[in-house]
Amino acid sequence: MRFATLGPAGNNHLLVLERYLAARGLEDAEIRPFESFDAAFPALLAGEVDYLLQCTAHPSHGEWVGRTMHRAFPVDAFIAPSKPLAILARREVAEPRRLGLQPATRHYADLSAYPEQIEAPTTVDVANGLLDGRFEAGLCAREVLDAHPDALRLVEDLGPALDTWVLFGRERLAGELILCAPAPSQPTR
Repeated sequence: MRFATLGPAGNNHLLVLERYLAARGLEDAEIRPFESFDAAFPALLAGEVDYLLQCTAHPSHGEWVGRTMHRAFPVDAFIAPSKPLAILARREVAEPRRLGLQPATRHYADLSAYPEQIEAPTTVDVANGLLDGRFEAGLCAREVLDAHPDALRLVEDLGPALDTWVLFGRERLAGELILCAPAPSQPTR
């Protein structure tokens, strides 16, 4: 089986897809990362891949659900955390003003201190832009700080985002109500 999702290496889509395949016992499945969902969904529809994983927080999710109606179908859904996130800044910039972010992360923190907010396709692109000086600060994986402690500093630790993920296939599941998770439990008081 061939599973598609958004690349590049190191991003949350690939991390969550690997976790999903392990949980489903599908470790031998082939993973194909795509540069964008504009390339991944057509590959699914053309039969180049069998399944496609997308986070519902991704800015293109609603558009692709509509564009592929009656041709690509949700076949599984689940909840999974992202990598722990943080706002990081370049060490030499005392008061960063230019922040890089992936659009889905825009409301994860108060970004009002950053008058210039520049969108990037993934949090990996944000991290790369931060490291090469395109951004003074960036909302990306916290682990980037651990890899580059001499170049970066922590502004705000955000922790992981808890997102809903949808696996798409080309065949519709039977049934009117398809439950993919156990029922919610009674809240503890």
